[in-house]
Amino acid sequence: MSYPEDLYYTDDHEWLRTEDDGTATIGVTNFAQQELGDIVFVELDPEGTSLQKGDVFGTIEAVKTVSELFMPASGTIVDVNTALEDAPETVNDDPYGDGWMVRIELENMDDLDDLMNAEAYEQIA
Repeated sequence: MSYPEDLYYTDDHEWLRTEDDGTATIGVTNFAQQELGDIVFVELDPEGTSLQKGDVFGTIEAVKTVSELFMPASGTIVDVNTALEDAPETVNDDPYGDGWMVRIELENMDDLDDLMNAEAYEQIA
């Protein structure tokens, strides 16, 4: 399985993409959604929530399990993918596109130094 080269990855199977406007988009990897199986519910912290790297920013529920979502970098949530409320299966169908979860205003670009590139992530996934 290959992973998009333009993303950063965590040990907990979240991905982060930096955007041109200084924000970052966050979601779960294809590996994570496959391991979870059919996703039936996604609950995310609201806009305006300030979180530190490693904080829980929501949960994702599949038929057999519930998993916490961990923030890959410190920042404040500026956008939440509310479409997942009615269509959580979008995470299964398009984890790197329409299945994104939150966008944050990055607090510290140095947080990205601790994340993996696609090649390193492929070794653990």
